[in-house]
This record gives sequence, C-alpha cells and structure tokens, in this order.
Amino acid sequence: MASSNPAFSRNPAFAAQGSAAATGLTEADLQRIYEAPSAGSQDTGRMTYEDTIVKTTLSFALLLVAAAAAWLLSPTMPFLPFLGMIVGLVLGLVNAFKKEPSPGLILAYAAAEGLFVGGISYIFEAIYPGVVVQAVLATLVVVGVTLALFASGKIRASKRATKVFLIAMVGYFVFSMLNFGLVAFGAIDSPFGLSSNVKIFGIPLGVAIGILAVLMAAYSLVLDFDFIQRGVNNRVARKYGWSGAFGIMVTVVWLYVELLRLFAISRN
Repeated sequence: MASSNPAFSRNPAFAAQGSAAATGLTEADLQRIYEAPSAGSQDTGRMTYEDTIVKTTLSFALLLVAAAAAWLLSPTMPFLPFLGMIVGLVLGLVNAFKKEPSPGLILAYAAAEGLFVGGISYIFEAIYPGVVVQAVLATLVVVGVTLALFASGKIRASKRATKVFLIAMVGYFVFSMLNFGLVAFGAIDSPFGLSSNVKIFGIPLGVAIGILAVLMAAYSLVLDFDFIQRGVNNRVARKYGWSGAFGIMVTVVWLYVELLRLFAISRN
C-alpha cells in the first residue's frame, strides 16, 4: 500500500516491491543473513535460559569444589562449617538486598556455602553413616521432579499459594529460633531439640517439621523457576541470570540441609 508520507515514499527501503534492491542488499547478502546463526544472549545482552543454566552450573561447581575441600579438611579444621555458615549468611543477605546482582559476591557465597555444606555433611556422616548419600539423592529427586512439573505446566506459582508459603515460613522461622534457643541454653540436651524430643503418635516432631520444610523448599524452587521464566519473557538484562542462579542455589542448599536433618532424626 502506497504511503502519503514523503519520508517513506521516497525511501527505497519502504518501497512496496520489498525487493533486495529496495533494501540496498544483494541476494548474496540476504542469503548470508538468512544462514547466519541466531543471536544469543552475548549478542543481545538479554537474559536467556541457556545463559542462566551456565551461571547456575558454574555456581554449583564452585560450591561442590569448596564442599569437597571442607570434607577433606574437616578432621583437622573442624571450624570450617561454622566459618562457612557465618560468611554465607552475611553474603546471602548482601546479595539478597543488592539492587543489581554481583557475580563476584554470588560466587563468593557459593564458596562459603560449599564450606558449610561439606563440613556439616562430614559431621552428620560420622554420626549417621550413609545419611549424606540419602540426602544427596533425595535433593536431586526433589529438584528434578519440581523442575519437570514446572516445565510441563503442572505446577505454577500463584498468589494464594505464595501467601500460604509466606505464613508457613514465618511459623517455621519462629519454631527454629525457639528450638535453637532451647538447645543453646541447655534447656534440652538433644542436638535437635524439640525436633527429636517431642513425639506425635510415636513420630518425632522433627519428621513432620522436616517434611513441611521440604515442601516449602520445593515451592521456593517453583518461585525461583517462575522468576527466571518472567525474566526471560520480559527480556531483562543478561546480568540478572546471576540472580536466578543465586536464588536456586539458596533454595537447593536449604533443601539439602533439611533433608540431611530429616534423615538423621529418622534414624532415632
């Protein structure tokens, strides 16, 4: 359709023919453009699933290396898990409240969490042989099933479910602080506090709390996947792939620790 705007009608790029000559390109130029690979996140500067997976894999690789080092060094350096826990907590808060992601701080968090995970795994394995393998396998299963259900559209984050999740998180946090205080001040001699001392129908309270925590961690993974999906759909900057990696890492570490504790309490 002819245009009455002279800025368009006089420009061959907007000619009705739509030929190669109108665009100033030869047929060979058009063929090269057609055969060229599609632009990736490096070219567009936008967040993609592939780039986020790379960042997440790199973060977990560093976490596993630090965890292996902590496992090997724990017999001679038993303070490593506590050091990793404190540094990881500080870096986790810093990363959570930063407006823009910092790759260096996120990778430093991964290393600190690796020290914590490796050290605490060594302690649990010494007391409850085989519990680490159980926790690792269970973590992989939960993450895999949650990802598969999310990818298939079977589960999605919703406002109502998120409200329930937040209420449950507050209750879980209050219970954890109370339980920690009772153990720290010697009111309960069990290392798990109320989780192992209190029983409901012969089942330790910690088992019920642990199952609830695993369900909350699974839903937290759904929120992480939803965040990444919205980031990709909204074409946000590529750097926010680090935010996705950080979120998944926080949730998976939480899930693993909860499963580790759940299987340990079940041994009793």
